[in-house]
Amino acid sequence: MRLVIIGAGFAGMYAALSAARLREIQGVSPEALEIALVAPEPTLVVRPRLYEPKPETLTAPLLDVLEAIDVTYVQGSAETVDTKSCMVKIATAKGTKKTLSYDRLVVTTGSRLFRPNIPGLAGHGFSVDSLDDAIALDKHLHGLAKRPATNGRDTVVVAGGGFTGIEAATEMPARLRDILGTNAKSRVIIVERNNAIAPDMGAGPRPVIEDALHKLGVETRLGAGVTSLDQSGVTLSSGEHIETETVIWAAGIRAAPLTAQIPAERDSFGRLLVDRCLQVPGVQGVFAAGDAARAACDDEGNYALMSCQHATRMGAFAGNNAAAELLGLPTRPYHQKAYVTCLDLGEAGALFTRGWERNVEIVGEVAKKTKREINTVWIYPPRAERAVALASADPERVTDL
Repeated sequence: MRLVIIGAGFAGMYAALSAARLREIQGVSPEALEIALVAPEPTLVVRPRLYEPKPETLTAPLLDVLEAIDVTYVQGSAETVDTKSCMVKIATAKGTKKTLSYDRLVVTTGSRLFRPNIPGLAGHGFSVDSLDDAIALDKHLHGLAKRPATNGRDTVVVAGGGFTGIEAATEMPARLRDILGTNAKSRVIIVERNNAIAPDMGAGPRPVIEDALHKLGVETRLGAGVTSLDQSGVTLSSGEHIETETVIWAAGIRAAPLTAQIPAERDSFGRLLVDRCLQVPGVQGVFAAGDAARAACDDEGNYALMSCQHATRMGAFAGNNAAAELLGLPTRPYHQKAYVTCLDLGEAGALFTRGWERNVEIVGEVAKKTKREINTVWIYPPRAERAVALASADPERVTDL
């Protein structure tokens, strides 16, 4: 029997750990139940941290962990999924193709930044969505120091006032100061289509965020969107033109395109609709987790967000359930009633909220300590020791805050 997991993000990593954990508990050998993880590299990109400096350091190796738990790593990119013949076609780095059959499949292909067809965005926009994008932005920022301080060199515009946009913007004053020097008159401007900053976080946390932006000197343009970009800067729907050499696009994400190959229903974000056990209805043997799945967290109408907090736990349940079916064991319904957010606010600290109502619990430097712990400990892979790694993947305990 073979269980195939596509993707090495947070959901994919925990799907592999959890499936291996159940296999170990049941005393089943890796030969009897092969668990294979398909990804271009055996590396976890610590995506929630890509707004930080030195993005090239924000990865974690997975090969030692996978070897410790007897999970087969298959290098390559999954190009096609044939759910009728239960086959995955993989493109290798060398340009060759190979196929891999499966008895159960877990789709954890993550998400991609949504880039609308705005004139100039493709040629002049940056992002912190992927490792390559973040490295390109960091290289560009360091290159600014070699340019004359004219034509908006010291101005950064962040398009999108949600979670990612706020973290990128509030980190930027310190990054620009380190690169351009303390005498540079840097400006950071967030452009948000809605009439309020952080529209999805609600009214409770907003005063804390607004206060942090004020302390850092981060400007906002609310109720306006980006209509075009060019070498001179960015033009807004309000008619304002802002001279800048740096525009960071942080306005929305969509599920990775591979989900479209699964013959099932998807939501407006491209996520596969899954049942409570994270199985894709009507498609034999296919599960989905993380940003590839729209899953109910509870019976109160709350659904998992496209975040590593939800992806890790969803991955653990999906991996466990896929293995359970192959081993003739009952599956476990995914549930995740606890929900917290920890928003980095740069040198202004951080903001920690609890619950779907996002009740403010901790702010400032105290919250910043929690954010540092999340970013440097909680979201990283477990140690490459068999017992430790497997113990970390109990679905009922993963991110049980």
